[in-house]
Amino acid sequence: MTHPELDFQGRSRRSLLTAGASLAVLPTFSGLAFGQDKYPSRPIEFVVPWGPGGGADQLARRVGKLLEEELKVSLPIINIPGATGNTGTSKLLSAPPDGQTIAVFIGDTMGTLVTGQARWKLADVAPLGVMIRQPTGLFVKADAKWKTFADLLADAKTNELKAGITGFGSPDEIHINQMNQKGSKFRVVPFASPGERYSSILGGHADVLVEQAGDIKSFLQSKQMRPIVFFSNDPQTGYEDIPLAKNSGFPIAIDQWRSIVMRAGTDPKHLAVMTAAVQKVAASDDFKKYLAEEMALPNSFVPADKTAAFLEKEFNTIKSNLPGKK
Repeated sequence: MTHPELDFQGRSRRSLLTAGASLAVLPTFSGLAFGQDKYPSRPIEFVVPWGPGGGADQLARRVGKLLEEELKVSLPIINIPGATGNTGTSKLLSAPPDGQTIAVFIGDTMGTLVTGQARWKLADVAPLGVMIRQPTGLFVKADAKWKTFADLLADAKTNELKAGITGFGSPDEIHINQMNQKGSKFRVVPFASPGERYSSILGGHADVLVEQAGDIKSFLQSKQMRPIVFFSNDPQTGYEDIPLAKNSGFPIAIDQWRSIVMRAGTDPKHLAVMTAAVQKVAASDDFKKYLAEEMALPNSFVPADKTAAFLEKEFNTIKSNLPGKK
């Protein structure tokens, strides 16, 4: 049956078939098809589920630049903050699984998966690798009245203190909860924008900040902020004199980590291309320099074939440390 829209004002069906057959044998046509199979051949969107200026944004901009050099396509950064990273992650999961979108996925968003706040599951993403891991700490304004962690705890026993965090259900909140379970009166205040979170203690809207040293390095170097304790099993590089919370009876120490993911169901060939590119970037001198600048663990990188096990372990760590689990 001939469709009217294919009639082309009286041209015969035979003419169309003849024209089609002629096109099929043209070398330029087969060359075009071959070109369309190349991946990537156009820009790849790099979604950051947080506002500009924070650790996730810094990671994406550094890795994105290195990936552009490797893949020979641009990777425009798209910041979509909200819901502890879930608003931006929804952007990734609503995009076609065609390999044209990647996203930053971090420990704070993992917390929302554990608590059931997220409307997706871990199996919905395909990891390309964990790029950076950093100890988490508590930071105060440089001229804050608390000189030591002991001073802060003593005050928090009798007065409500506000703690700036990334979002509810995050490891940030878990670190604060372990202190509240032993009599402290910290009230968590979430800030989706890193800039707002950082300025919260400088402007007096929060008393302490839960963050990583590398992410606020400029504030530390300019003497606007200072660390007061780290939730870590080992001293923070560059701040070895700052106490560890575990030595004061708070053993939970969940490092902040940031990974890169694609949507599950993406063509395995596309995944393989991106996985290889990410691994090459992680091994580069430029990226190792970035880890040092961020005061991150030197062995931060976890390759794609080991990331699933890493994420499962982190999921279980957060789950076992939720309120009521102790």
